[in-house]
This record gives sequence, C-alpha cells and structure tokens, in this order.
Amino acid sequence: MRSFRCRSLCGKLRRTFQARFSAYRRCLDFRCAQAQAFPSYDELEAKDYLRLIKKEHPQANHHCSAMIIGSIVRSNDDGEPSQTAGHPMLDVLLHHEMQDILAVVVRYFGGTKLGTGGLVRAYSSSVQEALNKATLTESQMVSRYRIFFPYDLIGKFDHYFRSHEIEVTWKDYQEKVEYQFISQNDITTDIQELSNGQVQPEFLETIEMERPI
Repeated sequence: MRSFRCRSLCGKLRRTFQARFSAYRRCLDFRCAQAQAFPSYDELEAKDYLRLIKKEHPQANHHCSAMIIGSIVRSNDDGEPSQTAGHPMLDVLLHHEMQDILAVVVRYFGGTKLGTGGLVRAYSSSVQEALNKATLTESQMVSRYRIFFPYDLIGKFDHYFRSHEIEVTWKDYQEKVEYQFISQNDITTDIQELSNGQVQPEFLETIEMERPI
C-alpha cells in the first residue's frame, strides 16, 4: 500500500491531503450528505476532527467515518444499518491506497429509506467526490547532501542539477562554493566524475518530501 507519513527510512510512497476538503451529494432521499477528508497522523487527532464535525452538525442524523492511520484501519456506521456506511467509505480509501486519513460523511435524513444498496452507493460516492476535489501528494524519503567545490565547477554542477531535476536548497559562495541539495538517489559517483574526483558529497540527513501527483 502507498502511504503518506513514513517515519522510518523505508522510502515508500504515501498519498495524503494537503488541506481539508469537502464534497456535497444532494438528492431527494439522501437529503444532504457532506463528505469531508482530513489528514490525520494519529488516532487521537482523528477523534478530535470527528468531534469537531459533530459539533458543527449537531442536528445531523449520522456522522459516519472511516480512517486509515498507520496500522489502524477502522470504520463506523454511526447508527446506519451494519456495513452500509463506514465500510463502503473505507473501501473507497483502500481502493485509492490512501494513508493517514480520516473521512467523515454527515447525513441529514430526507425522509425516504434508501435500502442497503442505496446507502452503500450514497456513502461511497460522497467520499469519492471528496477525493476527486482533493489535492493529493506522494511523499518519499530523500537524502540531503552538501558539497564544497571550486568556482570553475559551478557551470558543470548547475547544469547537472537542472538536467536531473535535483533541488539545490542552499548556495553559499566563500573561499569555495557550498551547495546543499536533496536527492532520492545516491549520486556520489556522478559528483565524483563531474569533478574528476575532487568533490565528495557529505551526507547530512534523511528527510520526507511531499510532491503533488
């Protein structure tokens, strides 16, 4: 499974949300369903989000939820018939390989019973709409390096970093030039070849970067 907030050095990709997203599904029978998705990195945080939603919609009949947070995979029908709300919502999250996420659908009952199939479709499609409106990112573990080199190599290194789409995060021009850059791959051999063995990258740390997908 792709995941978002990888705290180990596994290098796995994760998907997540950058902000809070809402989608609305309206029809005569499912009077108003508001699907919201939140980035959440622990269960307590997810519960805080859920409490906030319940406070915002105290008159709603149901506040159904699904979460995938690390090894926690859980759903709640909140009074709807078993397996008709939370579980379909969770299926959508699993299908899209989401991680570190809480999805909540707030339902105001419209007066007509939808039946099992109608509820499943309504809840799953509401979450799908929220995902469609979301800005998704993939996160990966990358390494940050530092190099020191003479001024006559600036052109070579600038061209190399641009052509390989490697982000240089720091530049300093003293007796020698200092660049700090981040890379998913070990480019030590390339750096040594470009500098005829004069430059050896210094590893600084491993960090997590998020990029839109």
